[in-house]
Parts: sequence; structure tokens; C-alpha cells
Amino acid sequence: MEAAIASGRLVVNGTRAALGQRVGSRDRVALDGRRVSLRFEERAPRLLIYHKPTGELVTTRDPSGRPTVFDHLPRMRGSHWIAIGRLDFNSGGLLLFTDSGELANRLMHPSSQIEREYAVRVRGELSREQMRTLAEGVVLDDGPARFDSISPGGGSGSNRWYQVVLREGRNREVRRMFESLGITVEGNGASSSPRMPRGCWLSSSRTREAPPAVFPLFRVKFLAILRPLLRWAFEPIFYLCLGVARGRERA
Repeated sequence: MEAAIASGRLVVNGTRAALGQRVGSRDRVALDGRRVSLRFEERAPRLLIYHKPTGELVTTRDPSGRPTVFDHLPRMRGSHWIAIGRLDFNSGGLLLFTDSGELANRLMHPSSQIEREYAVRVRGELSREQMRTLAEGVVLDDGPARFDSISPGGGSGSNRWYQVVLREGRNREVRRMFESLGITVEGNGASSSPRMPRGCWLSSSRTREAPPAVFPLFRVKFLAILRPLLRWAFEPIFYLCLGVARGRERA
């Protein structure tokens, strides 16, 4: 190819190509007068972080007409958002969405061993024995489950907060683990950012390449996904729908 460029046989947009010249999908490339078809990588997947409030379902439609997280996400042409993980109706926190089925499958597949971090509010204070039991494992209806870590997160009065980490996402798993020990869960959700009000979202650019940290995300904390995404140039517009968020809080 270098010889063809040096001899002038390769032409880009009607002009002789130069060594090191870059071409894109809109450029017309010809070799010896014949057009050359070039293949380019597909665009990087779009990513979106949504701060889910309680009272929303992570589903596209609900027969009972209850609100869903997808009601509040931006519309896309020719594609749709895929939720990476779920939070139940009574849980809130940060959720990650993408328009790439491949990326979503890689992040959600059990073999990826991605850690998920949750903040859980329970009634009363756990004993050391209860915390040790949850870390060593309990038996649920669908098999054994355990937290990779559990630590106190503050609180006062009758309620206490705990930070827990696990590597799977079975239905209502965190809540069921506590309830297996007779512990009442008052609320729980994926750890969130105080800078993003509930009900608001932050979207990646359609034109920038995806951050390198997105693709080899195996055996890392779920929050470690969010931090590089936030540092990486997310669309400079921080879509804060503050009026909606404040309206919900007043309601």
C-alpha cells in the first residue's frame, strides 16, 4: 500500500493520497481508478446514568400503568435504551443504561464478576454475628447468597444504614438476604451521587469515542464503572431536570 501511495495510484477525494493521511467514512478512496470500499468500526455505544427514585419500575411497560424509568429517559431514533441491572419499585439509586446489547450482556453476565454496591437502611442495628452471617452466606429460595463485604453506614434512632457489596443481581436479592435473618429493610438502593438529583440523568456524547475503561470492565466495582464515565467527557450538558425533581420532592 505504501508503494501505491508513493506512486500516486491511491487517490482520496480526487487528490493523491499522502503517507499517514487519515480517511473517514465520508471520504472517497480509489486505487488505480477503481473505488475502494472501506470498513469502519461501528460508533461507540451511548451510555447514560439515571438516578432512579423510589416508585418507578425498571421495565418498558407496566400493565397497571405505574411509572417506569424509561418514561424519563431521552428518546433515541433507530435504537433503544437497555438497563444494565435493575432496582425494584421501592429502591432508588444510580442505574446505568446503554444502547449496545453486546456491552449490556458483557456487563451483566455472571462471569464478569462485577461488584454491585448498595446502601441499605434497616430497622434496628445488626449484631456482629448477623453481619458475619451475611458475609459468610445465607440460603435463599433460589440458592445460597453472600455479601462480599458489609459495613455500617451510620444512622440514628431506630434506623441504621449499611453499605453492602455483592457480585450478582438476583431479584430483590439484597432485601431477601436481610429478611432471611428476620431483619426489616426500610429502604435500599444502588449507591448514588448527591450531585445528581433523583429523577435526572446524564448522557454520554453521541460523537466521542467510548472511554477505554468501559470495555475491559471485569472484576471491578460497579461504582468503578461510573467514576471513569463521569470523569470522561460526558456531554457537557448536565441534564438536570431540576424542576421535575423538585416537584416530585414537594409532592
